[in-house]
Amino acid sequence: MSTDGNKAIARRWNEDVWSKGNLPAIDNLLAADFVFNYPPPNVKPNREVYKQVVKVYFVGFPDFKSTIEDMLAEGDKVAVRWTGRGTHKGEFMGVDPTGKMVKITGISILRITGGKIVEEWTEMDNLGAMQQLGVA
Repeated sequence: MSTDGNKAIARRWNEDVWSKGNLPAIDNLLAADFVFNYPPPNVKPNREVYKQVVKVYFVGFPDFKSTIEDMLAEGDKVAVRWTGRGTHKGEFMGVDPTGKMVKITGISILRITGGKIVEEWTEMDNLGAMQQLGVA
């Protein structure tokens, strides 16, 4: 695919998965052998676990929305700098709801092959999110 085509897939990933929490969209966007490179400890970094991670965020922050701040593409990779915002209305990583609005920033790199995301690396400010919740 072209870099423009890969960027379109990255936009759909941001919109459908990280702004709507659309779990069925994950099967359409991520390859069956997808790997994410920041899994919780002692779990396989595959597509099914990724769905669980997305679900955890939307249980904790049902109104979570991710905004793309910057996007760069080269070859089979797309880098996305994003900002996520949501209200802490459900349990999140062992923290009971606080009702606080949280802003988290991050950068994700997606490797896309054959129209599917096959690999993802993400670095995000989890410590900042926990500080906003008052637990760190």
